[in-house]
Amino acid sequence: MPDLPPLREVIAAHGLSASRALGQNFLLDEQLLARIAAIPGELSGRAVLEIGPGPGGLTRALLRAGARVTAIERDARCLPALADLSNAFPGHLRVIEGDALALDHVAIMGEPFAVLANLPYNIGTELFTRWLSGEDWPPAWTSLTLMFQQEVARRIVAQAGDAEYGRLAVWAQWRATARLAMKVHRSAFTPPPKVMSAVVHLVPAPMPPGISARILEQVTQAAFGQRRKMLRQSLKALPGALAALETLGIDPQRRAETLSVVEFGGIARALT
Repeated sequence: MPDLPPLREVIAAHGLSASRALGQNFLLDEQLLARIAAIPGELSGRAVLEIGPGPGGLTRALLRAGARVTAIERDARCLPALADLSNAFPGHLRVIEGDALALDHVAIMGEPFAVLANLPYNIGTELFTRWLSGEDWPPAWTSLTLMFQQEVARRIVAQAGDAEYGRLAVWAQWRATARLAMKVHRSAFTPPPKVMSAVVHLVPAPMPPGISARILEQVTQAAFGQRRKMLRQSLKALPGALAALETLGIDPQRRAETLSVVEFGGIARALT
């Protein structure tokens, strides 16, 4: 393995500082980074997409694990540090300067790929929902291993009846298995964010038959858009929804947070 300088020295040498506007918080604990890189299993020879590598902390952990990494970085200040990593691991790191929200990840990768990222806070949820969107399934990605604010991570893995349960949980779990893989203390970051963080890990599950992603999105948007109201009120504007509740034997006096992912899928299937 190449002898790399500590990440703090890399940041100092390139005059880097975390940008609040870009939602950056640098993770420098290399043992912790190695643990994150190990979550999806063996990476040797596998294609990995990383979003927002910054100075390259997680990137070097992925490269040390043998991954072939494509890193998308919007902040041009970080490119020289990433170029140093590319030189240290010839042929294993491709860096693309650009906005991850504006790029076609499937076209860029051109093969099945795992996603590992300490996502910038300001775009994390949008990227996550995009990876789970669309009618085609299974997706090109084989797993998602993502750092979020702990509150968002809990919303992704929440179960019906939990305080955090909502659209994000249904969207994550209707055709993927999701688990909270690791909690990360705020002190591990530079600068320390105001909130704690956590890593979630998702693997695609078989596509539930007969369900349109677009219809499920409409159902969850209506149901959780007025989550304090009973379903008979929150879903009444969605054509056919109340009839679907009756057909499925779902009490219209229930509220959205009490319905399981399977029940939401059943409503969407009836309307598809």
